[in-house]
Amino acid sequence: MKEPLYDVIIVGGGSTGLFLGALLVQAGFSCKVLEQRQHSTTHSRSIGIHPPALERLAKIGVAEQIRSRGVPVQGGVAFLNKRRVGKLTFSACPPPFPFIVSLPQCETESILASRLIELDPSALSRGMQVIRMNESPDEVGVVCLGGDQEINYRAKFVVGCDGMHSVIRKMTGILFTGGDYADSYLMGDFQDSTAFGPDAAIYLGRFGVVECFPLPGGLRRWVVKTDTLLDLPDASALCSLIDQRTGLKVDETTCSMISAFKVSHFTANTMSKGRIVLAGDSAHVVSPIGGQGMNLGWLDAFALFEVFEVVLKEGSSHSDQLFSTYSDRRLKAAAKARRRSELNMWLGRDSKVGFLQNGMIRLILSPIFQKSFARQFTMRGLE
Repeated sequence: MKEPLYDVIIVGGGSTGLFLGALLVQAGFSCKVLEQRQHSTTHSRSIGIHPPALERLAKIGVAEQIRSRGVPVQGGVAFLNKRRVGKLTFSACPPPFPFIVSLPQCETESILASRLIELDPSALSRGMQVIRMNESPDEVGVVCLGGDQEINYRAKFVVGCDGMHSVIRKMTGILFTGGDYADSYLMGDFQDSTAFGPDAAIYLGRFGVVECFPLPGGLRRWVVKTDTLLDLPDASALCSLIDQRTGLKVDETTCSMISAFKVSHFTANTMSKGRIVLAGDSAHVVSPIGGQGMNLGWLDAFALFEVFEVVLKEGSSHSDQLFSTYSDRRLKAAAKARRRSELNMWLGRDSKVGFLQNGMIRLILSPIFQKSFARQFTMRGLE
């Protein structure tokens, strides 16, 4: 007996794949999300959910749940060499979401998985490792290893949402070019002992940037630039750097997550090839400084869903053109996001021409340009 033919198989059950799956199932399309991990992650990872993403997450009915479980960040306080110089506010951004919601990625993915399963209890299959694909003119065959057993699936289209090291992208032969930046960072979550409340804060100075963001449960995420990548990230070292650069005391014993990382940029030469399409980190990786990566994946997913609405309902006679347009549009958005993240990194570097950073931050905080920069920091223009 031949396997059922799905409209779409999504490989990767992270934030992008879960959202796309929920959109498709809600619209009445048959969809299977294949995730290699047996269990969902418990790492806080990405935390910022921007207004354009919230507007699209509302389409599957989860934006309000995300807002209520997270911390709505309505602005950020800026310091130069420990001296407060102003605040960037998001209040002038358009409703209904004039804020960025701070929520650990593990909680966000849990909300998305629950919504997908609510829409279709059989839509998400965990423990599925894709080992082969076979594309024909009318469908794609996907072979998975589930435990010790090979399992076959068929679909009209396959979407790779399986991250930076995408198996789907590699199997399809799509090029992925880029490299590492010189920048490295140390990041940790601690009990919040500051007076910033729901605001973010950024400290710029001669030793490099310190950023902090509120988290639910009375926690705060801290990110500091380091001279080199630390092999053994240490909460005590992070707290010492925070104290040195800001004068703020953070209790190292309250650390619930610590991570050292370098940043990189990679871009696929196309996001579609035949009946295979990419979305999220499988197609583009930008620096996490600025918190755009996860959100870019959701914007990809929604744009791709709009293509599927046409292709799956009206037939695939123009699918190549529609997917090509999707690819061009989303790669342009990713390039713009990369440039924004590079500006954020440049502002936070320990530079001998610090007067340029000082001038830029004062420009960002000026009444004339506040609204424009607030739009950029909330990812407007990347839809």
